[in-house]
Amino acid sequence: MAFIDLPDIDKVDEETKKKFEASKAIMGQIGETSRILAIRPDIYDVTTQMVRTLLLPKTELDHETKELIAMVVSLENGCTMCVGEHERIAKLLGVAEERILEVKEGIDSLKVPEAKKQLLHFCKKAAMDAHKIIREDLDALREAGYTDTQILEAVAIVGYFNYINTVVCAMGAGKD
Repeated sequence: MAFIDLPDIDKVDEETKKKFEASKAIMGQIGETSRILAIRPDIYDVTTQMVRTLLLPKTELDHETKELIAMVVSLENGCTMCVGEHERIAKLLGVAEERILEVKEGIDSLKVPEAKKQLLHFCKKAAMDAHKIIREDLDALREAGYTDTQILEAVAIVGYFNYINTVVCAMGAGKD
């Protein structure tokens, strides 16, 4: 349970109830992260907008790639709650159980094209050592077939997961 008092699902204002219901419709439940964010509706709104922009719609990166990025970054950040949640979401999106187990073993264990592994390694570096990224890192991704807009999308997803992993871990979500 979070390190803070969470709002009671039934006792929040009408606007927050609507957000909870929308979250439940997409995720199948009202998670602890939503309840944490609900103590600041403005932060909840911004976070929800990032999800609606980066993760939910069909974009230049397929849903499997997005979920693999989510798990890679969350594993690196030690956010076990987010890893578990994105395992669940990946399964809902049709990602094979085998693929989920592979990513938990490490990027090089994945049975995916080398270009996707290269993108995931880049994302891991962006999550942990963005200041060490050099032009040649992006050039290599371009040579592997990724466009600048796909690379930007991947980096934005990394940034989102660094953010939400920090919120979840620092606020004690999923901890006893």
